[in-house]
Amino acid sequence: MTRITIDPITRIEGHLRIDCEIDNGHVTKAWASGQMWRGVEQILRGRDPRDAWTITQRICGVCTTVHAIASVRAVENALNLEIPLNAQYIRNMIVAAHAIHDHIVHFYHLSALDWVDIVSALRADPAKASALAEGLSAWPRNSRHEFAAVQERLQRFVGGGQLGVFANGYWGHPAMKLAPEVNLLAAAHYLQALEIQRKANKIVGALGSKTPHIQNLAVGGVTNPIALDSQSVLSMERLLMIKAHIDELAAFVNQVYLVDVCAIGAFYADWTAHGKGVVDYLCVPDMPLDTRGETFAMPGGYIPGGDVAAYHPIRGFHDPYFREGVAESVKHAWYQGDGKPLHPYRGETVPNYTDFVDNGRYSWVKAPTFYGKPAQVGPLAAVLCGVAAGHAPTVRHFNRVVETVGALAKQKIPLAALHSTIGRHAARAVRCAVMVENLTHNWQLLVDNLAKGDLTTCNKPSFPAGEITGVGFHEAPRGVLSHWVVIRDGKIANYQAVVPTTWNAAPRNDNDEPGPYESALVNTPVANPEQPLEVLRTVHSFDPCLACAIHLVDKRDGRVLGIGRS
Repeated sequence: MTRITIDPITRIEGHLRIDCEIDNGHVTKAWASGQMWRGVEQILRGRDPRDAWTITQRICGVCTTVHAIASVRAVENALNLEIPLNAQYIRNMIVAAHAIHDHIVHFYHLSALDWVDIVSALRADPAKASALAEGLSAWPRNSRHEFAAVQERLQRFVGGGQLGVFANGYWGHPAMKLAPEVNLLAAAHYLQALEIQRKANKIVGALGSKTPHIQNLAVGGVTNPIALDSQSVLSMERLLMIKAHIDELAAFVNQVYLVDVCAIGAFYADWTAHGKGVVDYLCVPDMPLDTRGETFAMPGGYIPGGDVAAYHPIRGFHDPYFREGVAESVKHAWYQGDGKPLHPYRGETVPNYTDFVDNGRYSWVKAPTFYGKPAQVGPLAAVLCGVAAGHAPTVRHFNRVVETVGALAKQKIPLAALHSTIGRHAARAVRCAVMVENLTHNWQLLVDNLAKGDLTTCNKPSFPAGEITGVGFHEAPRGVLSHWVVIRDGKIANYQAVVPTTWNAAPRNDNDEPGPYESALVNTPVANPEQPLEVLRTVHSFDPCLACAIHLVDKRDGRVLGIGRS
């Protein structure tokens, strides 16, 4: 038996360590360890609840928008405050654009190099690569000339003695199996994705004043002034500019991203047998279309045991089913406490470091549970819940992906194949296509509502005496994000953030059940323990963001470090 440690895992946000025991070429046991302390909750105590969203979005330099949204929703939930329709539509457009950006970057720039051998692309025939690409999609940048230019660019990197951003891949690894032409196609789209992801960020910046760290939120709505004939505020001219960016994103997602994921899935169909892990799935409804958070464009719910027929919906921001089901254990985490799970309203985040102990405490990440069980969150959970709920856009794009992969792989792809490493990538592509539709839809809803003469964007909050509690949730790109706030006499008495990577990167819980990363890695084949590419494939498929789950404190002077991205 061999023990390997990968520390840090790269191409993610934050500091993650993975330990694996490998026997007869397969992982038999795994540990996921977050390597920074989580401390934002302490910073928020005693502060004005209206300021929380500006602080919590500094939890991460990538996931900024999602924390801001969850935070204002938590305070609004505590106040039972209604939100103007214009504010809902603007928020929805921001989170949709943010999610599209996140999904594109994740597939092409954070995980594609686990599957694509860049060096192999140097041997490709650009004409054959173009013919292959044009047979899959009408994307205009699939020409022989485009691919030849990319190949020449890669050759210049190699001729210069290095590969730039492609320098540290496991090129030639036996688990790499794409033909040179497919690798060249993927390399070209990798570079094109660098250009297109900027369009999504431009939408976030236009509506949120800047990105990262948007500036337009407020408890009660948004601060965007609206005047359809003024260039200095949110005008029709600016909205038309945003629509042009939406159309460009839609073309790339539908003609490139979705198609590339199908091709990778077909070539690596054997990876539907790896990375299953936890199959209790949790997601929350999002894209509220009313003022109270009771009607949503996207459904949420819980699927136990991977059985979509057992789907239990989560109805909205006030649904007690979600509120009462979440708890966090610290039995195997570096925090004070007896290990018994605590509801987030009673949550504690007091550090207690003991070094890495296999059967004891070994991570700064807590272990969330939903009604006592670990749950996988993320695009796969959202897509499965969408299919179970009969959500038309999800079902349509899901069927397209399954049919395309099946045609390319020349085999029928069952729903159960999604419970896998490659299934998480397929689900993320489906989710991205659904987000594009939602972005377009909310743009039209905003324009139509403004045409009625409604320019309201914010309702003023009022804080009562005594204690109130609220939870704000958001189906972020990596899954369920929830912020939990206890407000006492107008000040924050307790605050907890239970984030997607906390769910997925969790250590063992109070019942010693492994979290989703740990569970998914078991039985993963490893051809060469010195080059554990297969382990990285499964870990990257979750799109880890450890900066959201944990943070670092300098105990010498109490300074909080590592909040945001340097």
